[in-house]
Amino acid sequence: MVSTHTLFEWLVGLHIATGTVGLIVVWIPIAGKKGGVLHRRAGTLFVQSMIATGFTAVAISFTTLSDPIGTHPHLATHPVFANPQAISNIFGWMMLYLATLTVNLAWQGWLSLRNGRNHLRNRVWHNLLSQVLLSVVSTNCFVRGVMAEEPMMMGISMVGFATVATNLWFIYKPQPLPTDRIKEHIKCLVGAGISVYTAFFAFGAVRFIPELALQPGLWAVPLIVGLALIVYHQRVVTRPLRSKLRLA
Repeated sequence: MVSTHTLFEWLVGLHIATGTVGLIVVWIPIAGKKGGVLHRRAGTLFVQSMIATGFTAVAISFTTLSDPIGTHPHLATHPVFANPQAISNIFGWMMLYLATLTVNLAWQGWLSLRNGRNHLRNRVWHNLLSQVLLSVVSTNCFVRGVMAEEPMMMGISMVGFATVATNLWFIYKPQPLPTDRIKEHIKCLVGAGISVYTAFFAFGAVRFIPELALQPGLWAVPLIVGLALIVYHQRVVTRPLRSKLRLA
């Protein structure tokens, strides 16, 4: 029988492989020509890699929750993470939250343009279920952060609540403009990139310096860079459309 640690290592390897594809490919639509064939192909590959990365992260989090010490034996003597509950909180529950956030953003970002001619399709059951699941794991992350007196968990859960709120605003907007669809597309897919870069930086650092997983600065850098990219590209991409709408 395969041990929990072996299964965990296999999942981490698969997670790194799919995540690396996304971390590289995301820069093609960000830096390249918008709307072209390369943009669409790279974007599709990015969405696929993010969904695969998110689901492997869900599996990793469940494996961690089932056996915290067995999946992280290198932390057995750590002053903070020797406590199985600390491992469960950060590498179990918080990873589950980040994984759900990544899948939610990737899926919503893809649907927002795919359903451009029929906005009501954005209200399909699986997209609405995604909002419910993200709300649940965000609440769980926040509550467990309060119980553990861990500001990191409380703070990062706010991103999930904000994501659900903005997603639902777009989903239930009666007649979104083309600029609304593009803004949602950019927000979600760059947001998915932020989520994965953040997780890779923070959780990847655990293998070398575990304390870095709890350092707000390490989590803040991808968030700040990503938000700047979202604002910049939303303005650049939607400016020509706003001009056309005014002329019309």
